[in-house]
Amino acid sequence: MTKLGLIAGGGGLPVEIAQHCERSGRPLFVIRLKGFAGADLSPYAGAEVGLAEIGKCMKALKRAGCHSICLAGNVARPDFASLVPDLRGLMLLPKVIATARKGDDALLRLLVGEFEKEGFAVEGAHDVMEDLSLPAGLLGRHAPTGDDLADAHRALDVARAIGALDVGQASVVAHGLVLAVEAQEGTDAMLARVADLPAHLKGQPGAGLGVLAKAPKPIQETRVDLPTIGLATVQGVARAGLKGIVGEAGRLLVLDREATIALADELGVFILGVDPPGS
Repeated sequence: MTKLGLIAGGGGLPVEIAQHCERSGRPLFVIRLKGFAGADLSPYAGAEVGLAEIGKCMKALKRAGCHSICLAGNVARPDFASLVPDLRGLMLLPKVIATARKGDDALLRLLVGEFEKEGFAVEGAHDVMEDLSLPAGLLGRHAPTGDDLADAHRALDVARAIGALDVGQASVVAHGLVLAVEAQEGTDAMLARVADLPAHLKGQPGAGLGVLAKAPKPIQETRVDLPTIGLATVQGVARAGLKGIVGEAGRLLVLDREATIALADELGVFILGVDPPGS
């Protein structure tokens, strides 16, 4: 197995990948992004690197003998004026700022391309851990009704539509009515907004109505930034009075899978994987 350079932001995904490498015996080196990577990654061999320290990052990966990299975890869009770049980052910064105006996906494609120019193979989190992806069908013991399925398909259509504009990856639909779409605030904050909507528009905790859909952007570089769900998502769906979660099979990551399914079962939330368009 080639040594993996894990470029880690925040959240649970980088930790799951690191633990998987440890269990499977895959050599690992972790680039912990300053201000984002959690303390759970500190026991692993690696280096702490600032967002704009591109040269430092690549040199550390090469010294460690990494041939493949995986970018995983949450990284908020920075205030570019506050970045402290190294020489490689300084040379790249004008292009980064110009590309960022086209959207997050364009920015991620630029960064992936820079690593590929240096000879690194880029692996998606679902390539490193095949069992991360949502399968087709149901996860857990709760199933959607016919009305839920109609909401699920409409919510997916909406999520794909905003994704085509590089806006976000998620939407909420109840009885055919679009209750929310995701932008820069993220899924958890979107679900909190839904929870504050008038009761007649949605269900209540324990008597759910409506569906959260998450889908990758049609233009997306699928090796980075695939949509994810986990314990916080299930909790947010239940608090918002929604009935379930739907995503594209193979194109949605399920974090802490066993615990997430158990919580969904406990809270009465269904989790459904559907085949992507054209499959």
